[in-house]
Formats: sequence, C-alpha cells, structure tokens
Amino acid sequence: MIELDSVRKEYGDVVAVRDVSLSVGGGQFHCLVGPNGSGKTTVFRLLLGLARPTAGTLSVPDAVGCGFQRPNFYPDLTVRENLTVFASLVGSPGREWRETVVDELRLRRAMDRPAHDLSGGFARKLDLALALLKRPDYLLLDEPLAALDDVSKERLLDFLSAYAGDATVLVSTHHVGDFEPYTDRLTVMHEGRVVLDARPEDLDLDGHDSLQAYYVALVREHERAARGEGHGPVGQQPGRSDGEPDTGQRLRGE
Repeated sequence: MIELDSVRKEYGDVVAVRDVSLSVGGGQFHCLVGPNGSGKTTVFRLLLGLARPTAGTLSVPDAVGCGFQRPNFYPDLTVRENLTVFASLVGSPGREWRETVVDELRLRRAMDRPAHDLSGGFARKLDLALALLKRPDYLLLDEPLAALDDVSKERLLDFLSAYAGDATVLVSTHHVGDFEPYTDRLTVMHEGRVVLDARPEDLDLDGHDSLQAYYVALVREHERAARGEGHGPVGQQPGRSDGEPDTGQRLRGE
C-alpha cells in the first residue's frame, strides 16, 4: 500500500498539504480530485520523491509508474526510440507488453515520428505509454485525459479500468465526472486537506445526480464555511456548532 500518515508540506510560509493521512492500494481505480491549489500536485510530488514532507511519514512501493500533466520524454527521439530507451531504464517486462501498450494507446502510426513533432494528443499517449512500460503495480497519473479526443478518452478509460484489476491506478484530476463510472474510491482535497475519502457507493449524494455535482457542492460548502458563511446541505451534520464543515462523508443508511 501507499501510505501517508499526517503528512504536511510547507513551502516557506505557504502550507500546501495539511496533515494528510491516506491509504492507496488494493487494485482500485482511485480518483484524487480537488480545485486548483487544493494540494493534489504536491501529494503527487511527495509520492514520486520530487519533494520531501515537512512533517509526517509516507511509504511508497518501488513498483510505481507515473504520467505527468505535462508530458515528459526525449523530444529529439522518435516515439519508437523513446519507448526503447525508457524500457531499458525502467526494466520493461518484455516486448510483448510494450506492443500491447502501443496498440492500446493507438501509437502505432506515430512510431517513427520525432516526439517534438507530436500533436498534444499523441504526446499525451506517449507519456502514458512510458508510465506503463514496466507494468507497475501502482500507476500514478496526473490529468491523463488532457488533450485526448473523446474516442481516445473512452479507449484509455476502458484500458485503465481493466488494468486496475491487477494493479492500483491513482488519477489526479479536476473532473471526476470523466472517471465516475470507473471510480472505486474517491478522495477530495481542498486547501491542502482531505475533506472526503470514501467509496462512491457508500456516499449519500444528498439529491445530486452525479458524483461530479456532489464534489462541486462539497467544495463550495467548504469555501463558504471558510468565509464564515455557514455550510450547505452536502455532508451537513445536524447539531454541529464548531463552525467547521464535516468531511462530507455522509454514508448511505446514516
């Protein structure tokens, strides 16, 4: 399991992550969502060893693959050369898996193109392919659907959903609606804190017709509470008087 225990990250006077405790694993499709500045990217940077926590502890297995919001590859190499070089660096399980990734991401017709000439969609696909090369047990993806057309999005989501049966996929995104049919666990962050961590089927959506609508209402509730304006119906606890919103984790049957 990926484990964060009371993790805090400060950049000077700015607290980017506030006492986050979170477990990720179990072969789930796990969505980490939140508005801009909520701390999602900082959590990813901590998990990938690109930043160190100011306080708290975290544990991350070795078998982690990652895809970034801004694709990362060697721009002067072709797609084929990038795949070959990265496979040698990360220890790809074999050519058969590499060919499967290429076919699933529809990269075949771009194999001999220089990476710097790729469209935004193909650049995203190459970055995803590189993240998948070693067939990691944990796949961390930051906005993986960015720049993809609708057909490519659906193909990728089907592939990732099937992949999550044997591994854990953690996706950071602003748009949980794209992932709603596939999400096994949802974690919502706001202003550096985890304000929701639950399975979608355990949530009482309080009349909202989608997980996306529930998420937006939850974040707006926390924003109103931060301004001292009270809080709305999402996750409201009757009788609470401390001025803080609850975590939003009202479960079915409560």
